Amino acid sequence: MNCLVQILLILLALFAIKMFLISIFFYSEIKAAQKRDPAAKSFLEVLFLYQGLQALIAHRIAHFFYRLHMFFLARYLSQLARFATGIEIHPGARIGKRFFIDHGMGVVIGETAIVGDDVLLYQGVTLGGTGLEKGKRHPTIGNNVVIGGGAKILGNITVGDSSYIGANAVVIHNVPANSTVVGVPGRITKQDGKKIDVSLDHIHTLDPIMQNIEELEKRIENLEKNK
Repeated sequence: MNCLVQILLILLALFAIKMFLISIFFYSEIKAAQKRDPAAKSFLEVLFLYQGLQALIAHRIAHFFYRLHMFFLARYLSQLARFATGIEIHPGARIGKRFFIDHGMGVVIGETAIVGDDVLLYQGVTLGGTGLEKGKRHPTIGNNVVIGGGAKILGNITVGDSSYIGANAVVIHNVPANSTVVGVPGRITKQDGKKIDVSLDHIHTLDPIMQNIEELEKRIENLEKNK
């Protein structure tokens, strides 16, 4: 019995050390989650319960082995993380600082994807490839980008800094910085040519087609008034 208690105490101590180290090495990611998710009530809640953070931790470890060309082990770890969190990040993907996946179920990030700093992803996002080429075939996401739920960014394209991809948009062409993309296929609109604030609600984005329709309606009204 004493032996069993000692084993349990050792395991608890190892777990405590592990969580302490995670809280240090992933401090900025945890704070980013608290800042960007109003539902995050505490540092400990994010540390223990947020699957986006758990998936990122697993990816950092898997990516370390991937860079050592230990591809099978790296992929094995990423598949374990996928099973545990519902988030699939290929170990070859390069992820920047303060990366946050909100909710996260169904997120897929491909092997050659590059994600910058301060990027926010919602559930169901795909950073996918097109074609069977072996080289760079997944998107490059700039810094301070928000990608709404269900959005698909496909191919070796670039999404510029401080851009927003609306929910369920399908993006297959390059996106300039400070832009908003909506629709299928994705259409680019700038919001007054200004840098977009990080607190913008990603479902309330400008639709360029609706803007054109509204402008046409105003023209028709003006023509009718001038008859």
